[in-house]
Amino acid sequence: MDYSPASDLLNQHVILITGAGNGIGAAVAKAYARHGATVILLDKNVPALTKTYDDIIAKDGSTPAIYPLDLKGASIPDYDTLVSSIEENFGRLDGVVHCAASLGQLAPVEHQDPKTWLETLHINLTAPYLLTRSCLPLIQRSDSASIIFTTDEHKDKAYWSSYGLSKAGIEALSKQLADELESEGRVRVNCIDPGSVKTSLHTLAFPGIDPTNLVNPNDIVNNYLYLMGKDSHNINGELLHAQ
Repeated sequence: MDYSPASDLLNQHVILITGAGNGIGAAVAKAYARHGATVILLDKNVPALTKTYDDIIAKDGSTPAIYPLDLKGASIPDYDTLVSSIEENFGRLDGVVHCAASLGQLAPVEHQDPKTWLETLHINLTAPYLLTRSCLPLIQRSDSASIIFTTDEHKDKAYWSSYGLSKAGIEALSKQLADELESEGRVRVNCIDPGSVKTSLHTLAFPGIDPTNLVNPNDIVNNYLYLMGKDSHNINGELLHAQ
């Protein structure tokens, strides 16, 4: 993306990022911290979260917070507790970025495992909804806030099972929420399709593809910076393609 964010773009921002242990989520967290934000790193993988934390500190980014949570097993009170902790420790929330995802099982409909189908749909769609729902009362108190969902271009392709359906649902959820909050003018809601990026999820989905020529997560973070900062104050309800 041809965008040059100011170094202080996200000063005084507190931003929650899911999937922050690896891949796009980790790259977004590091980029936000470099641009002044205090990031709350959420993932089920504690060692991976610790590495992201250490990388941010090593680059003199704003000191982040770690919040381990497994979206597969989290309940509604777990999300409410998370938000209460954010309010208690930071007093505000200016952004939420949904990067956590589970590929699940790629298979024809007749051969899909129902248990895996339900778990994948929960992690990729129901959990982002529950987390966003819990965050809304706090994030709506921000003067200018942003919620960013992450989708995938393969959502309506054969064999993509509940992963594809969950991404179609995420796009619909993003648009619904953007329309509902538009009149308030303080919370923007948008969606990003990163395209083919060199991540562990892409490797699982396409094990036969040589990842050499794929872009790295760092190559697409400007899209997330743009939609989180003030330069996109008039962008709402949009789907942005990173490539």
